[in-house]
Amino acid sequence: MKIRSLYRYPVKSMLGEDLATAVLDGHGVVGDRALALIDAERGRVATAKQPRHWRALLRCRSAGTGAAVRVTLPDGRGMPAAAAAGPLSELLGRAVTLSGRRADGAVVERPDPEGLLEHGLDADVDTPLLEIAQGTPGGRFVDHSPVHLITTATLDALGVDAVRYRPNIVLETGPGTPPFVENAWPGRRLTIGGATLVGALPTPRCVVPTLEHGDLPRAPEALRGPAGRNRVEVEGFGVLPCAGLYARVEVTGSIRRGDLVEVA
Repeated sequence: MKIRSLYRYPVKSMLGEDLATAVLDGHGVVGDRALALIDAERGRVATAKQPRHWRALLRCRSAGTGAAVRVTLPDGRGMPAAAAAGPLSELLGRAVTLSGRRADGAVVERPDPEGLLEHGLDADVDTPLLEIAQGTPGGRFVDHSPVHLITTATLDALGVDAVRYRPNIVLETGPGTPPFVENAWPGRRLTIGGATLVGALPTPRCVVPTLEHGDLPRAPEALRGPAGRNRVEVEGFGVLPCAGLYARVEVTGSIRRGDLVEVA
């Protein structure tokens, strides 16, 4: 296997940037999910997992690291992330603030994704709260573990563009590799360039991959595929539709597009 693509998403739930190289520290890809919008009324992290309020974030783009992160709105306006809370509040129709550190116990709203496909994105369905970043130290706004990866074997079998699943790393697999091979990797070590990852959990899929991403239209099959073909037990969460792998960083270092990958 080798790295086909690398991605970073500086602001949670926005489109991100394609990278040639990335640095992995103990918290994941440096600069990834470093910022998030916070619902000023409820104090919850904004995520397109709750599409009623936040799906317009997937029409925005973020790029850069640190103080240089910039946000581009759907109308093409670009601005420093630090100045984006007001325009984003107007776009979303809800007051938001921008945060650079995840609070302890930070939660998002996560309606049942299959229920949303059945009843509609704006349906008033039960909306449990999910604590994010349960497998990640520090303050980044990742969903669970520091790094998310997926293989081309899985993507090709599902017929879904990688951008919909929002991975950090897309692994190009060889001919004959079965889809959902990532299911077998929790607990195994992946040596990539100068870094080593350890598989944590299969990646549960929410409604986000089905939504519009920039100019890409809605794609219900991005959830229905895993729901029909790969429901697996995810430790601590139950049996869920999955595609991809969450991983933690055991050895920090730089990785590059084209680096070979070994699984042991």
